[in-house]
Amino acid sequence: MHQFFQIITLIATVAAFGNTAPVLAEGPPQATNYWSLRLPGAINSSRTTPAIAADGTVYLGTFYGKFLAVSPPGNIKWVFDANCEIKSSPAIADDGTVYFGSRNRRFYALTPEGKLKWLFTTGGWVDSSPAIGTDGTIYFGSTDGNFYALDPQGIEKWKFPVGAIVDSSPAVGPDGTIYFGAHDKKIYALNPGGKVRWTFVTGRPVISSPAIGKDGAIYFSSTDGNLYALNPDGTERWSYRTGGMTESSPVLDEDGNIYLGVNMNVLQTVSPGGKLRWSWPSPVLVDQTPAVTAGRVYTTMPWGMCYALQTADKTPVWQLHVPYNLSSSLVVDLHGTVYFVSGLLLYAVQPPDGALPAKNSSWPQFRANARHTGRVGD
Repeated sequence: MHQFFQIITLIATVAAFGNTAPVLAEGPPQATNYWSLRLPGAINSSRTTPAIAADGTVYLGTFYGKFLAVSPPGNIKWVFDANCEIKSSPAIADDGTVYFGSRNRRFYALTPEGKLKWLFTTGGWVDSSPAIGTDGTIYFGSTDGNFYALDPQGIEKWKFPVGAIVDSSPAVGPDGTIYFGAHDKKIYALNPGGKVRWTFVTGRPVISSPAIGKDGAIYFSSTDGNLYALNPDGTERWSYRTGGMTESSPVLDEDGNIYLGVNMNVLQTVSPGGKLRWSWPSPVLVDQTPAVTAGRVYTTMPWGMCYALQTADKTPVWQLHVPYNLSSSLVVDLHGTVYFVSGLLLYAVQPPDGALPAKNSSWPQFRANARHTGRVGD
């Protein structure tokens, strides 16, 4: 009951003071160097994770069908109306083209100026966030049971019939292999031509997105409650029982340790050999994906907190209280700025300890990098 009244108080405070969220004095030092932007729509107006372009432009979609480009410090550059919910997180190509899917069954390509380049229609929702191959091919799944590959002009190169919902976001390996999960309890490895290299069967649907290690290992979680590590040939290296059934996807630090949001644990971290290192508990369920920098891991606690912890021993370094449910995963740009969405607010936080990106990690955040290409080593 106390937590309920605290949430109501925070919401009322934000309503009174606009875009600036209150900072509460408790726990580790508070992050104070940040800006926030009120997004169009109502509470929980965005469930996508922002993507950051090389020029600092922030792109994200909202659950009210608006797709935004935002320039620091929090100014809207343009708004594109997809007229339907957007859960797919955007990806930014080398030429600046921005790709994302919508629940109107369409997949979009926009110019950096917000003009429609092309759209592609599928038979179902496109919640899967796209990945971009080195040749510019765009990969994504749909609830129509298919996995798609489009060329940069929006022409279908091939379509792989999974026969089950695909809302997992794909990952592209160093040799061009595409990895993704599906509701048929499998993770797939396809070659760039759309042919199956192998499949791996889990106990329940795979809704999270894979991460790829420096040695080509594939890490992913299944709603069967396990975190899996596979060799590049699809054989199991190990599995670890987390008990989690969330959308949180694994990320890797510079030493190859794996981090994952797990149900009532905000965070669990597992060694490269599949052994638990430590966990960080939460009083509520969490399914956002964490992000790592050099010596730090950033994680969120729904209904109110963004934390920075030391990767070695989970010692809190700083925190930020926010007024709404944290509805996106965290993304870190090349300067170390941390972006995330809390309900109807987009945040950009400059870490007070000056932590820089984990340059020696193969997969430090959701979709591998700030542009969300979903490609290892990009």
